[in-house]
Amino acid sequence: MQQDPKNIRNIAIIAHVDHGKTTLVDGLLKQSQTFRDNQAEMSQELIMDSGDQERERGITITAKITAVQHNQYRINIIDTPGHADFSGEVERTLNMADGCILIVDAQEGPMPQTKFVLTKALANELKPIVVINKVDKPGSRLKEVEDELADLFLELAVHEDQLHYPVYYAIGREGKAWKEMPADTSTGDLEPIFEAIINEVPAPSVELEKPFQMLVTALSHDSFKGKYAIGRISRGTIKSGDQVVVCKKDGTQSKAKAELIFMSRGVTKFEIEKGVAGDIVQITGLKDIQIGETVADVNNPEALPVLEVEAPTLQIYLGPNTSPFKGTEGEFNTSRQIGDRLQKELEVNIGLRVKEEGIGFLVSGRGELHLSVLIETMRREGYEFEVGRPQVVTIEEDGQVKEPVEELIIEVPAEHAGAVQMELGQRRATLKEQFVTSQGATKLIYELPTRAVLGLRNILITSTKGTVIMNSLTIGYQPQAPALQQLRNGALISFEQGTTTPYSLENAQARGEVFVGPGEKVYAGQIIGLNNRGDDLEINVVKEKHLTNIRSSSSDGIVQLVPFTVLSLEQCLDFIENDELLEVTPQNLRLRKRELDPNKRKRLNKS
Repeated sequence: MQQDPKNIRNIAIIAHVDHGKTTLVDGLLKQSQTFRDNQAEMSQELIMDSGDQERERGITITAKITAVQHNQYRINIIDTPGHADFSGEVERTLNMADGCILIVDAQEGPMPQTKFVLTKALANELKPIVVINKVDKPGSRLKEVEDELADLFLELAVHEDQLHYPVYYAIGREGKAWKEMPADTSTGDLEPIFEAIINEVPAPSVELEKPFQMLVTALSHDSFKGKYAIGRISRGTIKSGDQVVVCKKDGTQSKAKAELIFMSRGVTKFEIEKGVAGDIVQITGLKDIQIGETVADVNNPEALPVLEVEAPTLQIYLGPNTSPFKGTEGEFNTSRQIGDRLQKELEVNIGLRVKEEGIGFLVSGRGELHLSVLIETMRREGYEFEVGRPQVVTIEEDGQVKEPVEELIIEVPAEHAGAVQMELGQRRATLKEQFVTSQGATKLIYELPTRAVLGLRNILITSTKGTVIMNSLTIGYQPQAPALQQLRNGALISFEQGTTTPYSLENAQARGEVFVGPGEKVYAGQIIGLNNRGDDLEINVVKEKHLTNIRSSSSDGIVQLVPFTVLSLEQCLDFIENDELLEVTPQNLRLRKRELDPNKRKRLNKS
């Protein structure tokens, strides 16, 4: 269907993680009658979070583009991730929008990522609409949140017009919103949000008569049509079968044919004959296209500025598995196979960087979660590899090495505030602010180097009995400080290869926390637990109890084992030190020393 550009609205949904972006999109999709009443989507939640990991983790990982029809208006909706580690997804997609809906939790108020996404939105001159969500929360504090938002806008506004923004109140999961906060929230729908989008967000500024031009901001793929180049048409029009020019990042140009043109509707796409300036379309036939490149008219091939995102802050070594169990659990385990997979990831993951490092690769990203999602994805695809400890990515400025710095916001019950402060003190964090919230919790705001954040979450969860709420955001760079002392105890290391036995594990449990259960295959140099002391300890966990003519298996009773600790992928990455690796296979996660031979390891430690 040909759409009048005056009736197009391009809107980005932005917020801190878990403030309700995707839930609100669900409501907009359902209320606009995008789906029939009998379609499965009408009873689903988090419709746009289609990836396995998105559903498991409860977060949006990649930006999604959808569209709804509301009366005569076509509303293109960009659902962006809320987690700071996926900020590259936010940066690359905001240029497709003319306005944004900033969603803020009625209890939590503006959080670190709120500030980041709003900064980017205002810099892109997007018209903001504020939605204070979850107003039915018992701890809702509307007036305070409104004041905090006013301060945030005052700090970030590029010009005075951005200080004037409409505020709406919503219960996203119930599909309700109001211009004024009602006394009774039992009735309502999302019509106020639709009206705000239509009335507050400007129609795209278009130049229909000029030569076609479109910046590619996303890619998708299917087995039938191949690669889809997704972007907003900056000017002109494009029809199926048109000859175009792809303006590459290196300045070169190549001719191609736009085979088919698609638009989004709900979770599907439909074919159209012609795309017009201001609309978001998907084009097939551009086989070698990359994110950040321009598709232009064949007679006027002008390139748009290449997409730039903020530099990575963390890197890990990722290479083929070198353990004694290599090649036994994964389908793809060679350096070439891993390299090909990483190159494929670079096509769609704009915040990622990859360079060769020996037989493996240095993979750089925006944070631990960003990198762990990639690791988990490759693992599920059948890859087998090993990764090293996350390291910060430093920069050189004015002849000085600088490291990334983060703002860390922690909210914790008052009785655990001391434990948090003690841990942060050891990490040389600077306390910027401390106050008691209206719910009686202690809120602490710190500045500290990114490397000091590594491994912090798991320690604080333990020391606060799981009550800590922790959020951080990279805020800049500072001169590199001296190395931090090792804050973790030593490891329990398997002395030899074999199968673990209850008898030997009982002895190991007396020495510390154990990560393996009975009947598991282990090898020499594999880390099987955490020592109670600061130094590493070699231990035999495959030894069996030998019986004599005066002792029987029943004479000493049954071995009583404490349940062993199963570490998640993120916990494993937090655990390992510089001389350790994490072996990743489709079936297992194994911690190990880089050097498996104990004698060689001792010589390396001495040197």
